[in-house]
Amino acid sequence: MAGEHPGVPAGATFVPGRVGILGLGLMGGSFAKALSQGGAEVYAWNRTRSTLELAMIETVSGELDDETVGTCELVILAGYPEVSVDWLREMAPRISPGAIVIDVVGVKRVICDTCFAIAAAHDWTFVGCHPMAGTQFSGYAHTRATMFRNAPMVVVPPAMDDLERADVLERLVNLLGPCGFGTFTLASAEEHDELVAYTSQLAHVVSNAYVKSPTAQRHKGFSAGSYRDLTRVARLNATMWTELFLDNADFLSEEIGALIDSLQQYRDAIDGRDAGRLHALLAEGDRLKREAERP
Repeated sequence: MAGEHPGVPAGATFVPGRVGILGLGLMGGSFAKALSQGGAEVYAWNRTRSTLELAMIETVSGELDDETVGTCELVILAGYPEVSVDWLREMAPRISPGAIVIDVVGVKRVICDTCFAIAAAHDWTFVGCHPMAGTQFSGYAHTRATMFRNAPMVVVPPAMDDLERADVLERLVNLLGPCGFGTFTLASAEEHDELVAYTSQLAHVVSNAYVKSPTAQRHKGFSAGSYRDLTRVARLNATMWTELFLDNADFLSEEIGALIDSLQQYRDAIDGRDAGRLHALLAEGDRLKREAERP
């Protein structure tokens, strides 16, 4: 039973392996499909009832509510940041002792600061998580069980002693086993937000701004791989990304500023017909890309 798990209180009420998911968008729905296909019993809540009913046909066993949340060993917060935090604050007393709660939000400081504090008042553990996977599409219609296969998962654990943390992380890795993550990387919330501002958020800003050129409307017949690669994430959920960008405004603004400075150097060299300077800038970018990809 639940209380027999190492490090889990005897008063635990969860059913071992049962998962609760808040939100059935691209991330939450993909977790539901992966975990369900892996044999886990999944309960879910979604703002749009018709989406939940669709998921209940072949993926979700029931609704995540006041009664079922206490039966879940793992709870996954896959809603927008504000929605996830508000739900956790309301449901915190009903979550089983010994349960693990994670989020999948793309920023960590604003989530972890609040959720660690909520968890500290209860006998369950919150772990900040960010699966580095996704597509340019959103919604349950685009979910798939293979979304996380071989993808990195960034993990922000709470402050606890080493043995307790090792036990929680081992349980978490086992519970997420059906998702097929390739790696689990530990980080602080600040380190996560600093790096993701560059690897993810800046890429979305650049892609979204790039297609605002009037030339984009005339690309057909003149574009191939370069255009497709650079514009793939121009399509985005504006509501969600607005919240994420503003929650990480300091690091993202710094990255945008650095990019503007670099672009100005290219523009100056081109406007000045300075072949030597332009060649040096291009060669430097090529070298830095090779170094960044070196094993």
